[in-house]
Amino acid sequence: MAVDEGPTLRRRRLAAELKKCREDAGFTQEHVSRHFEWHSAKVTRIENARVPVTPRDVNDLLTLYRVADSEYRDALMTLARLARQRGWWTDYKDVMRPGNFVGMEADASSAKVWEPIVLPGLLQTEPYMRALMGSGRSHDPQHAIDRRVELRKTRQKRLRGPSPITLWAIIDESVIRRIVGGKDLMREQWSRLITATELPNVTLQILPLDAGEHAFLGGSIALLEFPDVAHLDVVYLEGLAGDYYEEQPAEVKRYRVEFERLSTKALSQEASIDMIQRLLDD
Repeated sequence: MAVDEGPTLRRRRLAAELKKCREDAGFTQEHVSRHFEWHSAKVTRIENARVPVTPRDVNDLLTLYRVADSEYRDALMTLARLARQRGWWTDYKDVMRPGNFVGMEADASSAKVWEPIVLPGLLQTEPYMRALMGSGRSHDPQHAIDRRVELRKTRQKRLRGPSPITLWAIIDESVIRRIVGGKDLMREQWSRLITATELPNVTLQILPLDAGEHAFLGGSIALLEFPDVAHLDVVYLEGLAGDYYEEQPAEVKRYRVEFERLSTKALSQEASIDMIQRLLDD
């Protein structure tokens, strides 16, 4: 367990270990729920890392599963205690979408992002953010918009620091050509994109309009990857009808393969920067 892990990744690690212990013991989720007289969905939520689990519950579960290794038990109990700590993003629960994408992003080692409509949040300038939020959330009070902007700017700190996230973003050409908030705002935003690519942990590619059809025509996608725990990687799909998380390793692998295939259709980073620079020059 890395010392710089956040509570979201710790909770997901613990959930995966508890699920493995249950399966090794030959118990179903229904059996466990009946044994402890829990709500029928509690075990499912624990193993999906949707709810925190107390050290006492972990101890009881490991006893039921006949896990005798005291060192392993102690490690999971410690993990349970640490997983219940508050992450910085909990202060923004009132303006966050359901599902805790921000918490997972905060613990991820890398993010592979496809954006067909707007720029990735980690690369947006504040004026660009406010222009988007002002149109999409025109009825929200100003303080709520300010908090969303503050949240997004705090997320952007992951691009720098001692353990920065590795960002590989592919964006549709229409995204950089769409004038959001006026031409002056977009000039600042184009400049920010060029500056961001100077970071060694940022890769930016533009998918040209003539690239044709591809597997991700349905909407934006974010593949979050975690250090040393590939089985916990997750794909986040955002849509008007709701958000969806894909966590099955086989499906995550499929999205990774399609993302890498899409990158071969996109312009190189150098060519992408040239396109943005031409927009600035014009």
